[in-house]
Amino acid sequence: MGNKETGKILVVVESPTKAKTLSKILGSKYTVKASIGHIKDLPKSRIAIDIENNFEPEYILVKGKAKIKNELIKLAKNSQKILLASDPDREGEAISWHLCDILGIDPHTPCRVRFYEVTPKAVKEAIKKPETIDLNRVNAQQARRVLDRLVGYTLSPLLWKKVRYGLSAGRVQSVALDLICKREREIQNFVPAEYWNLDVSATSEDEKRSYSLKVMSFEGKSYWKEGKSLLISSETEASKIAQDIANLPLKVSEYKVRKGTRKPLPPFKTSTLQQEAARRLGFSPRRTMSIAQSLFEGVTIPGRGPVGLITYMRTDSLRLAPEAITGVRNYIAGHFEEAYLPKSPNFFASNGRSQDAHEAIRPTDVTLSPEDLSTVLSSEQHRLYSLIWKRFVASQMTPAIVANAILDVEAGPYGLRQTGEALLFEGWGSLWPLDLKGGRLDPAQEGEELLFKEVVKEQRFTKPAARYSDASLIKTLEEKGVGRPSTYASIVETLYDRGYVEKNEEKRLEPTGLGMTVDDFLLKYFDSESKSPIIDTSFTAQMEANLDRIEEAQLEWVDVVRSFWDGFILTLEEAKKASNVELPEPEPIGEDCPECGKPLVKKRGRFGEFIACSGYPECRYTRPILKTIGVPCPICGESEQGEVVRRRSKKGKFFYGCSRYPECKFVSWNEPTGERCPECGTPLTRKNKRSVPECQKCGWKKEKEKK
Repeated sequence: MGNKETGKILVVVESPTKAKTLSKILGSKYTVKASIGHIKDLPKSRIAIDIENNFEPEYILVKGKAKIKNELIKLAKNSQKILLASDPDREGEAISWHLCDILGIDPHTPCRVRFYEVTPKAVKEAIKKPETIDLNRVNAQQARRVLDRLVGYTLSPLLWKKVRYGLSAGRVQSVALDLICKREREIQNFVPAEYWNLDVSATSEDEKRSYSLKVMSFEGKSYWKEGKSLLISSETEASKIAQDIANLPLKVSEYKVRKGTRKPLPPFKTSTLQQEAARRLGFSPRRTMSIAQSLFEGVTIPGRGPVGLITYMRTDSLRLAPEAITGVRNYIAGHFEEAYLPKSPNFFASNGRSQDAHEAIRPTDVTLSPEDLSTVLSSEQHRLYSLIWKRFVASQMTPAIVANAILDVEAGPYGLRQTGEALLFEGWGSLWPLDLKGGRLDPAQEGEELLFKEVVKEQRFTKPAARYSDASLIKTLEEKGVGRPSTYASIVETLYDRGYVEKNEEKRLEPTGLGMTVDDFLLKYFDSESKSPIIDTSFTAQMEANLDRIEEAQLEWVDVVRSFWDGFILTLEEAKKASNVELPEPEPIGEDCPECGKPLVKKRGRFGEFIACSGYPECRYTRPILKTIGVPCPICGESEQGEVVRRRSKKGKFFYGCSRYPECKFVSWNEPTGERCPECGTPLTRKNKRSVPECQKCGWKKEKEKK
C-alpha cells in the first residue's frame, strides 16, 4: 500500500499524548497518528450479537470517528509502511485488529509493535521487530466483549421491567455489588457481644521501668480469641479478676527478644497500585489509572522533551526486566550505604494468571527521582509517581531488622503479657512505611517481681466486619479471581454511576436501598444454585480463567460463549416469570413542595440522601440534606447565623460550605474547626479528624496534644 519509495512510516497509536511522545522519539521519517481509542465497536443501541450464527459480533465505526478514519486511510495510502502501536493488552490488540480492517492490512503480516514503556530505547527496539496481530489475544477480548454484551443487554431490560427503568446489570459488576450487599447484611444481622479488657499497670521496684500488661489467660487457658477477650464477658467477672490481680504478686516468668526480618514488598501491579493510591493518597481507582496513563504516555521534561515515566500500568505481573534491576541496584549503591543493597536482587512470584510479557509497574528511569520532577509534574502526578518510585526502589533493598520483645508475667493463676517491636535496621523501610506494631518495651529479668499500680477495666463489644473500601474491594476481587487489571477501576465506578453504592463519611462503600433491591432480585435467580450463577464469585472466576485459556489458545472463544449462554438463557427465561419488585416508598418529611404544593420526600441518590418533590417527574424540585458540623460560618456566622455544612461534589468528594449558599459563597475542602489563627486571624481548618488544625494562609499549626 502507498508509495514505498518516498512515503513515511505511519505509526498508529490510540492516544494523542502517546502520539506526541512517539513523534519526538521517532523523528521526521515517521508519521504518528492517534485513533483516539477504539475505531470500531459494537453499536450502543442494540445487542448486535448474532446468537444463531456462532455469536458473530456486528462491529461498526464508532460514532464521531469518520474524520479520523478518513485521515488514517489517506495517510496509509501515502506511507511506505504501517505499524500499529496501541497498548500491549487485550484492548490494545483489539484496537490494532480493527485498524487492520479499516486500513486493509493483513493481520498475519508483521504490522504490530508492542512496547511496555514509552522510552527511546524501548520504542526503537520494538519498531525494529514488528510482529503479527495476536489473534488469540483478540479472541479473548472479543469473548469478554460478547459475554458482557449478552449479559448487559438481556439482564438489564429484565431489571427495567421487574424493578425500575434505567437499571443495569453486568457480568462482573453484579458480582462486586453482591459482595458489598452481603457484607451489609452481615452488618445488619450482627449481634454485638460484650467483652472486657483488663490492663494492668506495673513498674520495676525502683519505678524506673513501667509496664502495661494485658490479662491473657487463667490457669493456662487463654481468654483471647481472634484478638478479642471474648471469654471475659461481664463486669462481675472482670471485677473479680481485677481484685484477684491487685492482691497477688506480679512475677516475671519470661522476657525474650527475637530478631526478625521484614522482607521488602514487591513493586506495584495494577491492583496493589490502586489499593495503595486509595489508602495513602485518597485517589479513586479510576483517578489512579488516569494519572498513571498520563505518566506512561509521556510528560514533557525540560531538555529531554516528552518522556514516558512509568512502564505500562495494566499488569498483574511482578516481573522486572534485568536492565531495570541493574539500574535500581546501581542507584541504591550510589545513594545509600552499603548495608541497604542486598548481595543479590530480590525476585517476587506472580500469581498463576499473570502475563509474563508484562513487567511490574516501575519508573522507566530510576535516576529521575520524585524530587527531580517536583516542578515538572502536577501535584497528583507527582504524588503517584513518588508512590511508584519509592515502592520500586524499596523492593530491591535489604530487609528491615526488627526486635520483637515479649514480657510474660504471672499473677497467681493469671497470665499477663506485654509485647513491643523495635526497629534495629530500617533497610527498605527508609523509603516505605513499615507499619510497626507495639511500642518500646523495657527489659526485665526472669523471676523479678514488679510493683502493682492499678487495673483498668474497659468494656467493649464485638464489631462486625468492616464495609469495603475501594482498596479492600479491589483486593477481594483479585483474591477471588474476579475481573482483571484493566477492569477494576470501571467496576467500582459503574456501581457509583448506577446509584447502587455510595461512600459514607468513613469513605466506605455502602449499598443504597436500590442496590440492595437489585442484588436481592439477582440472588433469587442467579445464585450459586442456578444454571447460570453469574453473581457467584467462583463461577465468574472460572469465566475469567476461560478468557485466559482463550488467549493461550487452549479454548475456542465461541465454545466458551456458547457454554455460558446455554445456561444463562434458561435462567433468564425463568426470571422473566417473576413478579415485579415493589420498591419502598420514599419517606415523607412533613413539608410541602414550595413549587407545586405536593409532599416532599427523602430520596437517596448516588451522592447520598436528598429532599425531592413526590410529584417527580412533573415537578423537579430538589434540595440537599444539610448536615451541620456545629461550627458557625467563618464569613457570615456572626451576622447572618450561617452554619458550616458538609456537602458532596458531583464527583462524590466531600467539602464544606455555608448553609446559606448561594447567598454566602464560603467553601473549603478542609474541615473548619471554629477557631482562628493566633497569628493572622484566618479560620483554622484540618484535613481530617486525626490532623491538627492549621492555617491555610500563613501556615501556623496547632501543636498536637500529648496523651
